[in-house]
Amino acid sequence: MDGTLADWRFSVAPMMDWTDRHCRAFHRVLSARARLYTEMVTTGAVIHGPRERLLGFSDVEHPVAVQLGGSEPGDLAEAARIAEGYGYDEINLNVGCPSDRVQNGRFGACLMLEPEHVGDCVAALKAAVRVRVTVKCRIGVDEQDPEAALDALADALVAAGVDGLIVHARKAWLKGLSPKENRDVPPLDYDRVVRLKRARPALPIAVNGGIATVAEAKAHLSILDGVMVGRAAYGEPAGLIAVDPELFGTPAPVADAFEAVEAYAPYVAATLAGGERLHAITRHMLGLFNGRPGARAYRRHLSTAGVEATADLATLRAAVAMVSREMPERDAV
Repeated sequence: MDGTLADWRFSVAPMMDWTDRHCRAFHRVLSARARLYTEMVTTGAVIHGPRERLLGFSDVEHPVAVQLGGSEPGDLAEAARIAEGYGYDEINLNVGCPSDRVQNGRFGACLMLEPEHVGDCVAALKAAVRVRVTVKCRIGVDEQDPEAALDALADALVAAGVDGLIVHARKAWLKGLSPKENRDVPPLDYDRVVRLKRARPALPIAVNGGIATVAEAKAHLSILDGVMVGRAAYGEPAGLIAVDPELFGTPAPVADAFEAVEAYAPYVAATLAGGERLHAITRHMLGLFNGRPGARAYRRHLSTAGVEATADLATLRAAVAMVSREMPERDAV
């Protein structure tokens, strides 16, 4: 490890029920450089479930990573080999999700209590695939001391050969807080992530949690190797248009949200022709024009006419026509 991963500077977080293949294809229209992540998929689902539905993706999504949930090294290795066969650019292990369902399966944030075991999981993944293997974690869980907990996990991961660590800069409370509350209630501690990087300069480290603008991302990138943004990227997707020029020094793929819709139109048309409903695609686009006159009418049209069985590309364009082009774009995500 050289301590940095140039193509890892900005990524959109894995988000359950949100970052499906249609969402990722839409985000790729907005940024050619952002690294995209799947929703978490469990090893059991990958090994025994409908693989194409779970793992299939469009070539336009690259670079794209799959996030796995699991704790049995052999199963993780098998699931990773399957995912690598689908063409994913990275395998990410979830050591940060605090939901009860995940805990009952002995994966997610509860694994922070077992750093050596996580190291064994990563070693199995590294032996199984040639693509990058990373881990997404919290700074600790429950009553753990974040200094000791994160150090112990990082040491185990480095020994196993991990290629990078994404740290959600909050604790996870396994009892007493819901998954939604765990995204907001525990205080952010970015300084803890900075201390980890300074102590381990050879380990590529990205930070996640509470980052809402490109300016905030730039501040973190002065010290850390990467920034991962979740809800801000999903709720205000037009902000992703600024990512390539501001963080990578390359031109934005589209000029504005209106151009983004037209750039996404061929994907929408092809997906509809394959039998998908329009709402499954456009539900990820509801925040695209937030802050513009007509944005509410746009959302209403997609939430009513857009859910009809006959809804098509013309329905999307009719919604866009309700939005004013007069107002300048909002500040970037």
